[in-house]
Amino acid sequence: MASGAIFSSLRRRRSPTLEAFLAPVDLSDVALVQTLVTVASEIVSCFSKRCFFFQRKNSRSLIRRVEVFQLLLEYLSDSDSGSCLPPTAVLCLKELYLLLYRSKILLDYCAQSSKLWLLLQNHSISGHFHDLNQEISTLLDVFPVKDVGLSKDVREQVELLQKQSRRARLFIDMNDDALRIRFFSFLDEFENGRIPDSTELRSFYVEKLQIPDAASCRSEIEALEEQIVNHEGDIEPTISVLNGLVAMTRYCRFLLFGFEEDELSLENGTKKKSRRRLITQEIAETFLTVPKDFCCPISLDLMRDPVIISTGQTYDRSSISRWMEEGHTTCPKTGQMLANTRLVPNRALRNLIVQWCTAHGVPLDPPEVMDVMMADAFASASPTKAALEANRATATLLIQQLAHGSQSGKTVAAREIRLLAKTGKENRAFIAEAGAIPYLRNLLSSPDAVAQENSVTALLNLSIYDKNKSRIMDEDGCLGSIVDVLRFGHTTEARENAAATLFSLSAVHDYKKIIADETGAVEALAGMLQEGTPRGKKDAVTALFNLSTHTENCVRMIEAGAVTALVGALGNEGVAEEAAGALALIVRQPAGAKAVVNEEAAVAGLIGMMRCGTPRGKENAVAALLELCRSGGAAATERVVKAPALAGLLQTLLFTGTKRARRKAASLARVFQRCENASLHYGGLGVGYAFASNSTTTRDTSFAGDVSVPMSISVL
Repeated sequence: MASGAIFSSLRRRRSPTLEAFLAPVDLSDVALVQTLVTVASEIVSCFSKRCFFFQRKNSRSLIRRVEVFQLLLEYLSDSDSGSCLPPTAVLCLKELYLLLYRSKILLDYCAQSSKLWLLLQNHSISGHFHDLNQEISTLLDVFPVKDVGLSKDVREQVELLQKQSRRARLFIDMNDDALRIRFFSFLDEFENGRIPDSTELRSFYVEKLQIPDAASCRSEIEALEEQIVNHEGDIEPTISVLNGLVAMTRYCRFLLFGFEEDELSLENGTKKKSRRRLITQEIAETFLTVPKDFCCPISLDLMRDPVIISTGQTYDRSSISRWMEEGHTTCPKTGQMLANTRLVPNRALRNLIVQWCTAHGVPLDPPEVMDVMMADAFASASPTKAALEANRATATLLIQQLAHGSQSGKTVAAREIRLLAKTGKENRAFIAEAGAIPYLRNLLSSPDAVAQENSVTALLNLSIYDKNKSRIMDEDGCLGSIVDVLRFGHTTEARENAAATLFSLSAVHDYKKIIADETGAVEALAGMLQEGTPRGKKDAVTALFNLSTHTENCVRMIEAGAVTALVGALGNEGVAEEAAGALALIVRQPAGAKAVVNEEAAVAGLIGMMRCGTPRGKENAVAALLELCRSGGAAATERVVKAPALAGLLQTLLFTGTKRARRKAASLARVFQRCENASLHYGGLGVGYAFASNSTTTRDTSFAGDVSVPMSISVL
């Protein structure tokens, strides 16, 4: 019989709804029967006239069984029999409650899932129908038909259902299975380096599957992509095969339906995902507060991105990340030492949280990391030749549209290239090799905000592949156009992605000076660091850090106001680490040190980071102060020496800082010792300085390698 975790084995689009874990508790016989009548009636009314594209026979058969149960239950409800049921009947009816809900979930799954996914899961879903039928048969064998006082006609209906259930066998629709085999045959053609005939593809997608337009095809693609993100290891097909099927269907989307303007309704290139109501209202209303398991143990707030740490506990990503960045090495809840700092997404819990929020109208903005999760899921399996060939064919169609299409068609093509370039160096390589970059550059100056945003983001994604960096930089006018988007872009996201593109390109040392010398580039980055969104500030500060590693950029960055912006960023927790790292590089040169000394808040900001910053931030702050003393002369040294509380902070770092922070702190202490009045100001270093002197016997001349800044580029 069914277990309490309803339909736990269902190969589903998402985790079971909260309904799946609820069963009637402490109900009287009458209330139990009434509840079952309601559930059965709901199933019959919702699905009896529903047209199922796949699993038609299995669905119809299951609905007919539920109709017989409805007849039985209504008779019990209307007669006196329902008020004095024997114990065996009550147990069977409680089991029936679970079976009815499993039936509802399975029918809803078949009615709402994408056609391609149902096709791929044809055997598995047929098996679920058969399992339900077997359990219904078992229940009817146990149900005491003769003891509940049924009328003759109702008893005959129940006994007939019992006989039919015993005789029922697993049914797999051969027509559906033939379509599934044909679907894979197209994939095999791509695998063998051949592009399937367009007439046959049209016949399959449009005539057989009845996918009539671009919007329907896009929905199918998104459904398959969601399966990749939520994939469980034992589910067929594998991620590699799903990647190939997604690539093939994306190719067919443009081959068969062209570049329809309905794509433009996806404002700013983002997807509008429909969220179906998965929890019935009467169940949703029973929740008056946020379930405890949905709240982060650290912040006590609803988790938006739950992750599992090495101890098995779940926390919100932002909270546990902050905990680890502060230097903690234990689990906040259990106190156990962390075996590692890996954060594993708890997708099952997140799906339940999303469903609960949907039922209650609670807004739940998806975290930015979800895009990264999707990219990681796509990249977790090596791309098959079929996926590569299909993507290559798609890229050819997209670039042709960029070259010769209408303005709206070019916008759609840029958006699709942006998405295609999100995953895989192979995709990024052949998109650039096929000549996309010049056309994307042209769209950077488009008056259409969506076209501009998609084109700059596509260039960002392409630039992640190292060989494409030179292609972008060598393209006449491309760098200038990217900087223009950074300065005057139509949308905030376009400007932020332009900054991220400069950061990506500046990873090549030879390009750092070229980027810094581009008119308005450093000024725009400094402005974004001062006035941008949190994400924009992060993009700007990482780009400025990269530019600051080139010694010839120091004067340019001072003139452009980058030093002022970096000093101001020391008080911003989200970008302070990178800002301190960039300042530590700039002050190595006398001109840079002078500029930093002239900033009133510079020394105080660095001292503040030594007090409250992350371990990495403290390293960068003490490194910046050390280089300021070395390069800034007596005035700079005096400014640092007179900073309040520095002695105590140095002593703390000498004992508790990271290895690099202790080394820098020891070097800074020696600098002070050689200064006039050092003993007056820093006599308190005492044991700490002695300890550091014993562990560091040579002058600390290393630098660039000791400035630690997290460097990563997110595909968008």
